[in-house]
Amino acid sequence: MNATAAVALPLAGVRVVEFCQVASGPFCGMLLADFGAEVIKIEPPEGDSMRQWPPLSGGFSENFASVNRGKRSVVLNLKDPADLAQARDLALAADVLIENNRPGAMQRLGLGWDWFETRHPTLVYCSISAYGQDGPRGGEGGFDLTIQAAAGVMSVTGEPDGEPVKAGVPVSDFSSGLYAAFSIASLLARVRGGGPGGHLDVPMFGATLAISALQTSEYFGTGRNPRKLGSAHPRNAPYQAYQAADGWFAIAAGNNKLWQQVCATVGVIELLADERFATPTLRAAHQVELKALLDPRFAQQPLAHWLAAFASAGVPCAPINGFGEALADPQTAHLGLVREQALPGGQVTRTVGCPVRLNGAAIDVDTRVPALGADGAAFAAREGSRP
Repeated sequence: MNATAAVALPLAGVRVVEFCQVASGPFCGMLLADFGAEVIKIEPPEGDSMRQWPPLSGGFSENFASVNRGKRSVVLNLKDPADLAQARDLALAADVLIENNRPGAMQRLGLGWDWFETRHPTLVYCSISAYGQDGPRGGEGGFDLTIQAAAGVMSVTGEPDGEPVKAGVPVSDFSSGLYAAFSIASLLARVRGGGPGGHLDVPMFGATLAISALQTSEYFGTGRNPRKLGSAHPRNAPYQAYQAADGWFAIAAGNNKLWQQVCATVGVIELLADERFATPTLRAAHQVELKALLDPRFAQQPLAHWLAAFASAGVPCAPINGFGEALADPQTAHLGLVREQALPGGQVTRTVGCPVRLNGAAIDVDTRVPALGADGAAFAAREGSRP
């Protein structure tokens, strides 16, 4: 049992009602559940569409399980007056409401912030949407791909002469979920101090631009769009992927001291006297020439040689892992990241738990995943017993 199991998690006692599907909102709700909140997921009769996403284990989606652990599921048809009343009751008894519908959808249902503002002034109401709740694009929908495209991420992802590609993980979905969870926790702190709740508007577009701080600042400073560099860096070199005799690895020599160590390790001390490579900025400007000089050296030795040599020299380096290799890394085990997870049909799978440690111990998250509507009767009875 982890040490965190013996003490209350920071959000213990906080109740969250989640009106969300697919990724950004459910990820936000899961983060709150990981830190102790009771999260009630309100689903339509057909369920969150992510429940149908493969891979399926015993008919249950592992993708859905990965962002919905520790929650309870209640099925409500929000166009039915009785179910709408129950949804309102659940929200009135909650501390937080999360929704990631198109702007205006919750208002049309009678569940918008305008309905709760005076009835539940301490409610933290969080809306996640593609572009925000208003403005010239506020009514548009969007998914991770289209937001990565609109916010500039795809313009700097991939090889310089390659077609546009998105980041391999859904950075727009998950960055907006992280911003939402952080903002909710911040506003809860105000409520706990005696202040009001409020309506948080988290645009995926804005969150994606915000995490692109280095790229936007480059544009502000130069007036030019940053360009695609593959695995390379615009301001440092050698800082990219290289190919050994039997595999790929990455090194990150982000300063002059590390550059000196690279030269010593590779056996190219003469490059220290080359004016093209005298500073990080100059090395970045001449990184194509630098790579051409280093590539033949790296090709002479196997991957294990270079990983050991750079580790000994203190140069940050890593193999280009697949997720199987990353999950098998000894540090993954040390951090307690991989947890067993029971699916509703009885199958046991695994999931990556909370990466944060509290007082030296992994957060003891609830990895259970709700079957569709499994908790409806329990919450109906609980709300029905209120005076």
